[in-house]
Amino acid sequence: MQAVYWGCLYGGIIFAVVTIVFGDILGDVFSGLFDSLSFDHLDFLSPMVIVGGITAFGGAGIMLDRFSSLETMTVAIIALLIAILLSIFVYFIYVRPMKNTENSTGYSMSDLVGKIGTVTIPVPEKGFGEVLIKVGGGNTNHIAASCDEEEFSTGTRVVVAEIKEGVLNVFGYKDD
Repeated sequence: MQAVYWGCLYGGIIFAVVTIVFGDILGDVFSGLFDSLSFDHLDFLSPMVIVGGITAFGGAGIMLDRFSSLETMTVAIIALLIAILLSIFVYFIYVRPMKNTENSTGYSMSDLVGKIGTVTIPVPEKGFGEVLIKVGGGNTNHIAASCDEEEFSTGTRVVVAEIKEGVLNVFGYKDD
């Protein structure tokens, strides 16, 4: 039984190292291969949960077999219970919360209406300049025009009133 435990432990360690080193490359290679076998709705079958459980089974089995006087079958059952508990822990503490996080930095141009920005290239009365606007965790630059034919110099704070043909129409922002 020691060989099974060691195989599970080494297999999990090798899987972890390969995933860390080659994870993105292998993900790209195999992405189209398993499209018909989509398990997106079965989060508890993620590789992290399953391989983590197998690795825990191997590690717990080795420890219990070496450092306890329990029977072989009892060691296997306890190691299996430890693996199941650890898998449940990994699922609820890591996998499930990570699935619910958003990983997109995308935004819609319509999201910019009402945002306050700073003029980076002067906006003339009639013509175009540039405005820096904070969106999410970063900043974005956009072409801007004055909607009330007022000139804005560099550093002036403005508010986006509307968007026409990809150009932000802005007016002056006054602090109260």
